[in-house]
Amino acid sequence: MAAARSVHVKQEVLVRIFADILLLNLSVVTALVVRFFYLLVFEHPLVDYTYTDVFWNYVIQYRNSGWLLTVICLVVFALSGFYTYGRAYKGPYKALIVTQAVSLGYLIFGFISYFIGGVLNMPRGALVVAWVVSVVVLVLSRIWALLWSNVVRAEINREQPEKREIHKVLVIGGAGYIGSALLPKLLDKGYHVRLLDLLIYGTEPIEDALLHPNLEIMQADFRQVDKVVQAMRNIDAVIHLGAIVGDPACALDEELTIEVNLMATRMIAEVAKGSGVSRFIFASTCSVYGANDAMLDERSALNPVSIYARSKIASERVLMSMATSDFGPTLLRFGTIYGLSGRTRFDLVINLLTAKALIEGKITVFGGDQWRPFVHVDDAALAVLNSLEAPLTLVGNEVFNVGCEEQNHTIQQVGEMIQRLVPASEVVGMGSDTDKRNYKVSFDKIRNTLGFEPRWSVEEGVRQVIEAIESGRVADYQDAKYSNVKFLSDEGTSRLIRRQNRWAHDLINESSSEIALVAGE
Repeated sequence: MAAARSVHVKQEVLVRIFADILLLNLSVVTALVVRFFYLLVFEHPLVDYTYTDVFWNYVIQYRNSGWLLTVICLVVFALSGFYTYGRAYKGPYKALIVTQAVSLGYLIFGFISYFIGGVLNMPRGALVVAWVVSVVVLVLSRIWALLWSNVVRAEINREQPEKREIHKVLVIGGAGYIGSALLPKLLDKGYHVRLLDLLIYGTEPIEDALLHPNLEIMQADFRQVDKVVQAMRNIDAVIHLGAIVGDPACALDEELTIEVNLMATRMIAEVAKGSGVSRFIFASTCSVYGANDAMLDERSALNPVSIYARSKIASERVLMSMATSDFGPTLLRFGTIYGLSGRTRFDLVINLLTAKALIEGKITVFGGDQWRPFVHVDDAALAVLNSLEAPLTLVGNEVFNVGCEEQNHTIQQVGEMIQRLVPASEVVGMGSDTDKRNYKVSFDKIRNTLGFEPRWSVEEGVRQVIEAIESGRVADYQDAKYSNVKFLSDEGTSRLIRRQNRWAHDLINESSSEIALVAGE
């Protein structure tokens, strides 16, 4: 299914390229025809040539020049993001970007024609007309495609009203970092919540909600199909947060990571779909973008550098391959999370560096120039709630980056920000970083679609961590319970028995191969 979807995307790009070739050549032909009839109507009778000679001369000029102009324009279009859906091309100034790209293509062609001359000497009047016609038709073709897409979406919205109100929500992995922040939000909204979690960190992360009348707790392994079937009864929506999270924790046992993060996800989604659940919200990660210097959105190429990211990409592909009009998964790619929740983590950069600044007086920065998008854990939970309450026609079968552009920071900037709030500390450079991730992320889609705006800033999150440590609420940030990799190394993996399944390995390898092929292209 993933291969079929990749072929579909490539076919869509080829269709767009073919359409642009056709429009560019029609523009040139139109310009030459206009020029020819202008000669017939307005110019003096020809002396040395007949109009038949002029006609065939124009045909030869089109044959000699049309292909070169087309190639130049297609290269410029590709570099402008026409076929990779670059950030500028997808923005509100698409018509301007198209106009600029067409104009640049014609200027380059004119420059080459000026120096080469000969067979490339298209009449200047015809060249100007061709440029104007190309701008008009290429801009109109993009606007028409957008308008048609909006009309189709509006028609779908009318024809597919919400079939089912949401009362009962199954939260898988709801006692973790995001889950313990989400749980009180769901209960405050009046939802009946069924929590399926192995509770390897105990019930302390959700102790404030344990006695809530709308909370039902199932302590079980979400890899057990019978437990998942039992948990899915009479459920209206599923929020799947359960996973081994983070590159170091996932690297401890890659077999176990594939089983927990991928195999279980497919099984849970199949049970949900078979149970008639249409809403399925899945926690993914911006780590899928890996190492990339561009501003990235949901349609950007993926470049995973860890088993954690590869397992999430494979899970996304499984879920999207299962999507139908009655089953609409929503994939949330969270930025790097910070701040406190019921199950706070200190193996994440902002929380960790803040604790080190307070306790050790040193903010150790490895590398420093690598970019990360940050989002507070409370805002991550808010994004899940917003997705749950949005119309399915807006969020079904969709991917959303979760965060905001203002919280794209380099690690060095984060260290300096913490140092300003903890003046007694100092930023200490520790050389290069073995972590190859580097990505800045666009959050236009979730903001424009759901109206999502984070309520927390990085500075406020740092102050929250400072207060928790200084007040004694966090006694020892190095305790294993605050770190996924430490906890699983010390005691957690003994509770997670591995099960073998070949298809999961094949899908992980297939996804990695496809991504490498796209990157090579």
